[in-house]
Amino acid sequence: MMTALGHSLERVILINALRTTVFRYFTDSERFAAWWGAGSRIDGRPGGALAIRYPNGVTASGTVVELVAPERIVFTYGYDDPGKPIPPGGSRVTVTLEEHPAGTRLRLRHDFADAAVRDHHVAGWRYQLAVFANVAAREEHADVAARVDRYFALWADADPAARREGLRLVLTEDAAFHDAFGCTTGLDDLDAHVGAAQAHMPGVRLERAGEVRHCQGTALADWVALGPDGQPRGAGTNVFDLAPDGRFRRVVGLWRP
Repeated sequence: MMTALGHSLERVILINALRTTVFRYFTDSERFAAWWGAGSRIDGRPGGALAIRYPNGVTASGTVVELVAPERIVFTYGYDDPGKPIPPGGSRVTVTLEEHPAGTRLRLRHDFADAAVRDHHVAGWRYQLAVFANVAAREEHADVAARVDRYFALWADADPAARREGLRLVLTEDAAFHDAFGCTTGLDDLDAHVGAAQAHMPGVRLERAGEVRHCQGTALADWVALGPDGQPRGAGTNVFDLAPDGRFRRVVGLWRP
């Protein structure tokens, strides 16, 4: 019988990914291992076993108590090493997932029998949930580089109808754009600004330089502005804030001196 669990650790984070994507990490062992560590696994059903193998070799295990897709999972948690402070089945973790405009709000509650043991796990959960947020967001936005390339290409698209449709596919309707020469809100405003940029800088195109860097829904992409002769006319970095569906909701362009 489980010891009374009167001491709780609670944490709430936002994950820049759709709730259905986030929930799969509690039902798919490959995703579960991508979060916790190679060799970890979960049987995502009530009564199913889970095993966690941390990168440092420490192992933990538990049992799924409750699973309500895609909203909630409850499982027991304890260490396999008898020298550790929580025995198998000795604590309980409840994770609730809520839809949010920024993606998914994750609420975690970990119930312990001992306050000191609870406090010892605060930093661990802060770290582990950050890893989770990164892993889930990377999956959700696996095509971010292609979207960035499409966005850059639209700045040289001379077909107004094609450019407007392209912007609609890669940006949210209320997307904001800011750089040294533009401050726009919404697709219509940005579309007009791109058209004006083409008129003032005919034949100039933007090209990505290097890999896109992405962390929890924010992406960085270096670029170079090339003239009609293919020679560089400028360079900089764009910051892209992603909506959960992968479109850009804010773009900031930083020109390099």
